[in-house]
Amino acid sequence: MNILITGVKGQLSSEIKELSFNYSKHNFFFEDSKSLDITDFNKVDLYIQTNQINAIVNCAAYTAVDKAEVEISKAEEVNVKGVYNLAKSIKKVDGKLIHISTDYIFNGESFTPYSEEHKVNPLGVYGRTKLEGEEQVLSLALEAIIIRTSWVYSSYGNNFVKTMLRLGKEKEELNVIFDQIGTPTYARDLAKVCLDIISEEDKINRKSSIYHYSNEGVASWYDFAKAIMEISQTNCDVYPIETKDYPTPAKRPNYSLLNKAKIKKDFNVDIPYWRDSLKECILKIENK
Repeated sequence: MNILITGVKGQLSSEIKELSFNYSKHNFFFEDSKSLDITDFNKVDLYIQTNQINAIVNCAAYTAVDKAEVEISKAEEVNVKGVYNLAKSIKKVDGKLIHISTDYIFNGESFTPYSEEHKVNPLGVYGRTKLEGEEQVLSLALEAIIIRTSWVYSSYGNNFVKTMLRLGKEKEELNVIFDQIGTPTYARDLAKVCLDIISEEDKINRKSSIYHYSNEGVASWYDFAKAIMEISQTNCDVYPIETKDYPTPAKRPNYSLLNKAKIKKDFNVDIPYWRDSLKECILKIENK
């Protein structure tokens, strides 16, 4: 099978690229926005036809949550139009799609973990455009899976873990938000799930489905930061603050814990605890 991975410079696609060597029966094509402009349907369609692509894992996204509040058209181009182009093109060849979405499609007002059936109500432009991207996939009725995830980090790219490690060395103390609750997701764990699902012909059904995936457990950003300092043995004190004390252009959901029962049941997925995966990632970062 010929599998296209978009957004190759991102965290998830970088992890997929590293793990792809374990899936040698497939041919992988890794592209970024410069080598393949997903906002141009003709280019996408030609690429899929020319390279005989059978499946896509779409990791490409506009993810600058605060900038999206002013760069609305840029967010819409990638998160909505780009997703539609990929979905429409792969449907033409009767192919499969995994599209990555986000917990930001929820407003954070729930008190129980969000299932796939929960009402969606994004708070900002980023969440709205990601939701509209989901709707584009579902509207085309192709063989597709949408995976919503949260708080993604990796040894690749820029993310919260790397920022905390850097600031922990530069400062004696940090203030981190404690009233936003969710679960960190190690991109490498998610990458393996995507590869396992997309590489098996019978794992994606004709009807599009939505799934939730994050690591197991619960944390605030404060808990996350404390764990980073503890695991890396960084001598930096972390203090809890409220969201109102750290205002941002885009509003974030205060609670975005994801219920992962569906993906575990349908695909027999074994999900690691978030602190265990964090230890693995930090060790990898330190050994680079």
